[in-house]
Amino acid sequence: MKKLSIVIPVYYNQDSLFPLFNELTVLEQSMNERGIALELIFVNDGSRDESLARLKDIKRRRPETVVLNHLANRGSMTAIKTGLSRVTGDCFTYLAADLQDPPALLLEMVDHWKQGERFVVRTRASRSDPFFTRLLAWINYKMVRFLVFSDYPPGGYDMAVFDRIFLTPMLECGRNKNLAMFAWSLGVPAKTLTYHREEREHGKSMWTLHKKLNYFIDSTVGFSVKPMRLISMTGFLLAMVCFSYSAFVIIGRLVGWIDTPGFATLASIIGFLQGCGFVISGILGEYIWRIYTEINKAPSALVEEVGQE
Repeated sequence: MKKLSIVIPVYYNQDSLFPLFNELTVLEQSMNERGIALELIFVNDGSRDESLARLKDIKRRRPETVVLNHLANRGSMTAIKTGLSRVTGDCFTYLAADLQDPPALLLEMVDHWKQGERFVVRTRASRSDPFFTRLLAWINYKMVRFLVFSDYPPGGYDMAVFDRIFLTPMLECGRNKNLAMFAWSLGVPAKTLTYHREEREHGKSMWTLHKKLNYFIDSTVGFSVKPMRLISMTGFLLAMVCFSYSAFVIIGRLVGWIDTPGFATLASIIGFLQGCGFVISGILGEYIWRIYTEINKAPSALVEEVGQE
């Protein structure tokens, strides 16, 4: 029997865990009818509420459930990677514990995986979040499409079913990685489905504006040279302005436009040195990016061996 592994990071989700477990129980029955076993892996990411106690209760009800506990909060991406290290399924996914992404949506996604799709994603066609949250999300994905992947889903995606071939690269990728964007960066064609993101009913989101900004920076800087290129191009343009200004000052001194003693010498030297500084910064930035890509541990390709049919 094939197996789907579900990794669920938990951070102050005490109110949603039992409803989530009930939905996962219904999902498991439907999956078993399709010949798919379910592996549940919960990772408590240092929650100080009753989340861990309720996870232990869930494990008593379903002993094969894996419950892992971070002794301190390390962020959702780290929690997901902790869970991925225990995955044994033929395909896997990670799922938010707040029930905004209904587990039942995984049924259709796994059906597509069984039909041969390696990468099945659910993009948000609409969402019931507050206006400010929706505005930030819209700006975020506009910037991602401009700076990183032009073909990235306009509403992003939080739900995905990955074939096991994704597991090793996702475990070995860098520490501050957006796993959804990392999977997309591998270039495997995605089967795209849509859904409506539900309004949060249980508890309060711990996804603060500060965390969102850090997540955005990690996402853009970690996957694209475009921010560095924009800085480099700006540096070269400023260098051209500085060199042009130096030339203008020298010519002005020679033809008599500028007669202040010492001004031409000082201005031309400062302009020349500033221009050189901008050029050198741009070149160094390009080399730093190349060093980053070499140590990033991203595979150049996902490869499978094909046997005889």
